[in-house]
Amino acid sequence: MINPNIVAIIPARYASTRLPAKPLIDLCGKPMIQRVYEQVKQSSLIKRVIVATDHTDIASVVSKFGEVIMTPTYLKSGSDRIAYVAKDLKDADIIVNVQGDEPLIPPKILDEAIRPLLSDSSINVGTVVKPITSSEELFNPSVVKAVLDNKNFGLYFSRSPIPYFRGATESKEWQLSHIYYKHLGIYVFRRDFLLQYSNWNETPYEKAEQLEQLRILENGFKIKATITELDSIAVDTPSDADRVRAILENKKGSK
Repeated sequence: MINPNIVAIIPARYASTRLPAKPLIDLCGKPMIQRVYEQVKQSSLIKRVIVATDHTDIASVVSKFGEVIMTPTYLKSGSDRIAYVAKDLKDADIIVNVQGDEPLIPPKILDEAIRPLLSDSSINVGTVVKPITSSEELFNPSVVKAVLDNKNFGLYFSRSPIPYFRGATESKEWQLSHIYYKHLGIYVFRRDFLLQYSNWNETPYEKAEQLEQLRILENGFKIKATITELDSIAVDTPSDADRVRAILENKKGSK
């Protein structure tokens, strides 16, 4: 594909069980959604960045620094929200779904996720995984694990540690026996495929694991995974926010 039009959409939902009004929490002088937006804008491949939100407070804040589109409150998921926006982006070729709670996301990681779709027209969806380096991550159900085939397409994604190491007697043996991968919540879709996918019903494994990407696998399609050494921090709790603030303050102090 020559010079494709690549658009990033950041879904930003106001309601959050653990962190109400999460996109608007202050991170060293800027709301989190602005931190995410500014990181995405630094991508060398993304040409346009849009925040998709269901709340006027978020829309008002975003309009001061970037582009925002309102979406209905009845939409259940981030994928539904980006598909709602993407259906009107008729000149877009590739849509990047960037989570609105990752204020430190490295721009390079977005480019890594996009490149497979630029070099192989048969790939409909791309994502990113990172080797797991601690038992805490491996056994944490909030950290999604990925199993890949020998061409780095996803075989399965789970909140459980997979593959299961039957012979292990201690947790450290798991990582000595196998490379486990953490799934980072970045998705790169061909626009036409995204619109198709968003119309499918929820699937059994998707419901069980509460992982939208399983809907793609259960319908017989593939997800290309790029292995990266980069990482990002999702802000789900007040302690996560404090951790990000400490990193931002440290960066400010080192300049």
